[in-house]
Amino acid sequence: MKPLIVPFFISHQGCPHQCVFCDQERISGQRPGLPEPEEMIATIDRHAASGRGRPLEVAFYGGTFTSLPRSDQERLLAPLQPLMATGSVARVRLSTRPDAVDGETARFLASRGVATVELGVQSMDDAVLTAAGRGHGAAHVEQAFASLCGAGIDVGAQLMPGLPGDTADSTLESLERVLALSPAFMRIYPTLVVEGTRLAELWRSGDYTPLALDDAVSLCAAMLRRCISAGVPVIRIGLQPTEELERPGTVLAGPWHPAFRQLAESELFFDLLQRLTAGIPAGSDLVVVCAPRRLSDVAGQHRRNLVRLRERSGVAVTRVTGSSHLSPYDLEVVYAGGTIAGNVLD
Repeated sequence: MKPLIVPFFISHQGCPHQCVFCDQERISGQRPGLPEPEEMIATIDRHAASGRGRPLEVAFYGGTFTSLPRSDQERLLAPLQPLMATGSVARVRLSTRPDAVDGETARFLASRGVATVELGVQSMDDAVLTAAGRGHGAAHVEQAFASLCGAGIDVGAQLMPGLPGDTADSTLESLERVLALSPAFMRIYPTLVVEGTRLAELWRSGDYTPLALDDAVSLCAAMLRRCISAGVPVIRIGLQPTEELERPGTVLAGPWHPAFRQLAESELFFDLLQRLTAGIPAGSDLVVVCAPRRLSDVAGQHRRNLVRLRERSGVAVTRVTGSSHLSPYDLEVVYAGGTIAGNVLD
């Protein structure tokens, strides 16, 4: 049964740097501060009451958990110890910076029941990391992975395509270097220009140009395909919409879209559709068959994939239909000349 996340936001707490892209309050929609133990217990109890028996996973998001004073780390983790002992809380996860983890820290986290740590990697290109004001290098990422995995902790990684100085090639190279470390999962956050950040100043001065939406979608689709091939789940693509992010004037520029992941997944299917229909005569009518849960991804938002296919290949998809015998990444194209099958990973 999929765990029910009990989130606690510690926005920017413990973080020793102000990266050019960062405004944790606006990004998370939460105000700075650490939750009190009583507040944590009450929040966990509410989730347990509404969770219908699902296991609970406590998650500390934002900030740099392992840069907090050890006393604060203990204060946040201590209320969870009896709950984990009784099984009321199944797992604990947190986020931190790669340069805020060493062997001793990893062992401490493991001793307190932390099962998963997400590292804000952002890039594995040292020049990009410097331009972003990250304050660490790619070597810190490799060291953090080694320490955490050595302590038996699952490690996830966040990447941010489109940072200053980044290119599509350097983004894909960063991805390959992270995949070589065997992450448990990935998050992909295309860089946005948020009001109140240093990046907003660079954008206004013309010293930074963000990714266009279509370019970001294509790049993230390529990253998603590579992760799927490597067997690494991508648990989020694009920032989660919040009231603050959607408020006019918060996101100034960049590839913001509230359903960015669907755009990326739809792009995978559009690429496959183009390959499968390359030899089909223009003017042909087609039926596309996919896994039932992929119907909207194959058609695209507002049927954009089907419109683009007609414009570029001259073929018309008359129907997209589901078949339970197909995997989530299979497609079949049926036309007068027969059936052509393929997979997005081909």
